[in-house]
Amino acid sequence: MEPRTLRRRATAALAALAACAALTATQGQAQAQAAPSGDGIPRTTKFYVDPHSKAAEQALTDLRNGDLANAVNMAKLASWPQADWFTEGTPAEVRAEVNGLVRKARAVDRTPVLVAYNVPGRDCTQYSSGGAASSAAYRQWIDAFAAGIGDRKALVVVEPDGLALLPRDCGPDVDPTGELTATRVADLAYAVRTLKAKPRTTVYLDAGNVLWRPVGDMAQRLLDAGVQESDGFALNVSNTHPTDHNARYGAWMAKCMWWATEGPEETRGHTDWCATQYYSPAAPNDGTPGNAVDSADPTTWRWTDAWFDRTMGDPPADALHHFVIDTSRNGLGAWTPEPGKYSGDPEIWCNAPGRGLGPRPTADTGVPLVDAYLWIKIPGESDGSCTRNTGGTIDPEYGIVDPPAGAWWPDQVHGLARNAAPRLTFHH
Repeated sequence: MEPRTLRRRATAALAALAACAALTATQGQAQAQAAPSGDGIPRTTKFYVDPHSKAAEQALTDLRNGDLANAVNMAKLASWPQADWFTEGTPAEVRAEVNGLVRKARAVDRTPVLVAYNVPGRDCTQYSSGGAASSAAYRQWIDAFAAGIGDRKALVVVEPDGLALLPRDCGPDVDPTGELTATRVADLAYAVRTLKAKPRTTVYLDAGNVLWRPVGDMAQRLLDAGVQESDGFALNVSNTHPTDHNARYGAWMAKCMWWATEGPEETRGHTDWCATQYYSPAAPNDGTPGNAVDSADPTTWRWTDAWFDRTMGDPPADALHHFVIDTSRNGLGAWTPEPGKYSGDPEIWCNAPGRGLGPRPTADTGVPLVDAYLWIKIPGESDGSCTRNTGGTIDPEYGIVDPPAGAWWPDQVHGLARNAAPRLTFHH
């Protein structure tokens, strides 16, 4: 058989595989979804797959370029559900775009995952800066977002980094009076309340990741921003920290919030008393290695577990907030640069090299309080032009100027797929 014929048949077979995977993921037999008990979503929830995703387009591009290995990987990636981000636009525009997405998802009886990312002053004017022009404009945008969902099924992640990076955290001169921070918290509470008012919408308020805010600090921020009116919170969005580490952190925060709101009278309002991933009163803290909590050494987190076990016992499961975890890039865990390579902040979160796709999106996690593993950060979209604080414009890990935040980066997505842990397969 001639090489051209072989290639033609391989191309046709690959195209058929991609089409089959997309149809399997988006259509298939509809499954009943029982109402959740308390927080969260049913384990049987099936998430929407966009048949025209960037990964699907990349599969076709790779195929045209004769790169069959990457084309197959991209077809596999495209068969799995990923979030859709809404980051700008007028109220009319976002309503139409959201409506279009949830309408397509309803047609195949799937739940779309949406990200609302337009809060004023987002990302402290860094790589993903932007957002609505004012609080009033943001609330109009959220109203339109919710109207676009209507009475159809949707899961919404509210404002990644919006709580973990408040205006007061952006620098000593950014919010000297605290007014901007108070407005941010009120805006997030408004978003949660407005979206949750829709009858079939589940809402998760972003809460950073395991190696950012201490347990009690993040727990209080969540309470201030109305997590009580949501279905819970989201962790690890756009980050690479291991799934089990975030699950541990989320459980600590859920217990801390319960203890500070429903616990003994003397503990009410005291999330600041909770043990954290950085310190635990239950540890000896005597200077002996392993006798204090080290955020970089999860084996020492047993002291944090010990404090929660000793202080709270086993709180009622239905009284604790649930959460979801972004596993889109954490298959190999967090990146650690070579010791001494960078004198400043190496930006380990920013386009971390050598990472892989993590656990596949599912609502059946088997982990108490974890409602879903989701691919919230779209695999293949850049975090921004990272420089590792070297003073130049080049990212020394890649030897190039990284694409702007949100831009598609074929080399990165190819690497994520190759390094996937567990190994990447077609979604059925």
